[in-house]
Amino acid sequence: MPSTAPPVATPTAILSALPQEQQGLIELLRCPCKLSHAGREFWQGDLQGQPVVLALSRIGKVAAATTATALIERFGVRRMVFTGVAGGMGMEVKVGDVVVATDFMQHDLDVSPLFPRYEVPFYGKTRFASDAGLTALLFEAACRALESEDEKGQASLATRQFPGARVHRGQIASGDRFVSGTGESRALLAALAGAGHEVLAVEMEGAAVAQVCLDYGVPFAAVRTISDRADDSAHVDFQRFVNEVASRYAHAIVLRLLSSL
Repeated sequence: MPSTAPPVATPTAILSALPQEQQGLIELLRCPCKLSHAGREFWQGDLQGQPVVLALSRIGKVAAATTATALIERFGVRRMVFTGVAGGMGMEVKVGDVVVATDFMQHDLDVSPLFPRYEVPFYGKTRFASDAGLTALLFEAACRALESEDEKGQASLATRQFPGARVHRGQIASGDRFVSGTGESRALLAALAGAGHEVLAVEMEGAAVAQVCLDYGVPFAAVRTISDRADDSAHVDFQRFVNEVASRYAHAIVLRLLSSL
């Protein structure tokens, strides 16, 4: 006889780059359950009425790819959303702004002369696009998060600490290097622009997760809070920024996104 049990809802994966971003979401989980797999901790539960799995990506492309694969293979997630911080690269991108990725590329990938610089071998492409529908919802959630008053009716965090803070949409570059010098940042930006890549931000995980999600056919979207300009000031008060700004941005954006799904 066919089963009469209702189907089990497949979860949404929320990947966070830093523990501070994840902790606030864990505290809001209904029926939380922690599981260990692939040397990582995963939190399952309900958030905003949606089944979710929360995980830390860890730092770097390989670690993030492993986490993304585990979320798909072990937990059967139906979509993946990434929150984290990044260094601003675009001229209009300022500290306190938010970038929602339209696509990703690896700025440190170079298999030339076998393949063109930045091209991922056997894919025939340098860019991996975010899912259009999920990215549109994430962009709207980010806009609402920055514009909304807080729970005490005060002006939004973005308005108070970063007047004129904006949400951007565009390309993000990933690489296994923390870009933190002005000379390095300018050289990287010039090299990417010369190859036709107008990059808004740089980080260390997104392109790897995007490639895994493409391989498995899982929709992927990512949002990054700009913590620095990827220059000589990139190390200044980073932990304070994460604790006071980026973690709150991530919390507000994720809750609004889940409410729209």
